[in-house]
Amino acid sequence: MSTLLLVADTTWVRNDVLAAVAEPDVRVATCEDPRRAVEAVAAEQPDVVLVDMQVGSMGGMAVTRALRDAAAEGEIPDVPVVLLLDRHADQFLARRAGAAAAITKPFTPQDLRLVLTELLPVGR
Repeated sequence: MSTLLLVADTTWVRNDVLAAVAEPDVRVATCEDPRRAVEAVAAEQPDVVLVDMQVGSMGGMAVTRALRDAAAEGEIPDVPVVLLLDRHADQFLARRAGAAAAITKPFTPQDLRLVLTELLPVGR
């Protein structure tokens, strides 16, 4: 079973992700407060973290940097982060923040599954 952590505070983003990854072997944990993302990764031990670009007061780039920094310090495992972007032009910013991948909203379930397939460990 694969575990995804979704850091998003808007219902429609959570619903879109949940609909896209609705599989019996995928568990989705959510974190609505971006300031608790590092804590949520430590607790949930996800295989991939999905972060909405427009989450709370921090924003997706700051959340991604916080996760990268915490992993570098050994506080949490080094987990791939997928940024859910508002515009394709933000791809550069996603790479700069340390995201393993990015996808522009709105996305199709197939688009999200393709990105996740590339990042999820085989056999989980």
